[in-house]
Amino acid sequence: MSDTRHPEYQYLDLCQDILDNGADKELFFNDVVLKEYEEKGEKPPFIRSVFGRQIRFDLSDGFPLLTTKKTFWRGITTELLWFLSGSSNLKPLVDMNNHIWDEWAWKMYHMWAEEHAPEEDMTQEEFIAKIQELPEEDPFVQKWGDLITIYGRMWRRWPAKDGREIDQLGWVIEGLKTKPDRKSYVVSAWNPDFIYAMASEGQKSHVPPFCHTMFQFQVANGKLNLGLYQRSADLFLGVPFNIASYALLLKMVSQVVGIPPGEFVHSFGDVHIYSNHFDQVKEQLSREPLPFPEVKLNPDVKNIDDFTLEDITLENYESHPPLRAEIANIGGFEEKKKS
Repeated sequence: MSDTRHPEYQYLDLCQDILDNGADKELFFNDVVLKEYEEKGEKPPFIRSVFGRQIRFDLSDGFPLLTTKKTFWRGITTELLWFLSGSSNLKPLVDMNNHIWDEWAWKMYHMWAEEHAPEEDMTQEEFIAKIQELPEEDPFVQKWGDLITIYGRMWRRWPAKDGREIDQLGWVIEGLKTKPDRKSYVVSAWNPDFIYAMASEGQKSHVPPFCHTMFQFQVANGKLNLGLYQRSADLFLGVPFNIASYALLLKMVSQVVGIPPGEFVHSFGDVHIYSNHFDQVKEQLSREPLPFPEVKLNPDVKNIDDFTLEDITLENYESHPPLRAEIANIGGFEEKKKS
């Protein structure tokens, strides 16, 4: 490696920084989530956070899949392929046996059912089983499987005021092929028309507003770099996924535009650790990083839309054992009651 200190220490140092210097803050939980904590007899967690940090990974030093705990690689790859498809519906992801986003779709259905049709309410497991068994064109899947605010839709089908859907990532890729030195290759996910109280009717969702606010490609010294600005980052559970996902996106775009990959630069706004993850983070900090693995792509794929799971191969990944922790699903926003 080009640096004598393992690149993963950037992540571990950030963990220690938050534990030592972070500010403790309460979280907003909507009524559904608060009720779940009450039923379990637990207090909701808080976060300890710092603001404005940056880490960077040179892909020539190996692929930055963290090694101080085992990371769910198949979950990362299937989620990214779903984003790249432009779909906002959960079903294709569920059909790939990826359940990262299940709770958000179920929660929207559950909140509707509690108020309007209690007899039709179901558990999350029953809801997802129904999504899986029904065909994609079924009205139930079309309505309740649609997360509305999801990265793939913003990246590939941004809704324009004239009715068009803009493929931001497609525009970036074509630009990198013909005018690689431009500085405008930005993909934005932040659209106020879909966010909390600002959202238009029909666009409101209890999925949180785009943590990965925007990313930018830049070419320098013959290499393609990718920078992500993340407004909110769950350092223990989310960020290891985010690092690997965007590093993989960099490799994929690099291949289709014919420019070798350089650095993935990860910039954070509010980066935090949940209080119910403190013990796991301390355990992770006691572990020594192992050599990064390699990721190989099928060299025959030249179009971003043609990648499949079989075209992506992880090689020589060694890691410490998994560290499990509960996801704190804060979710949603406080809707004003109609008088």
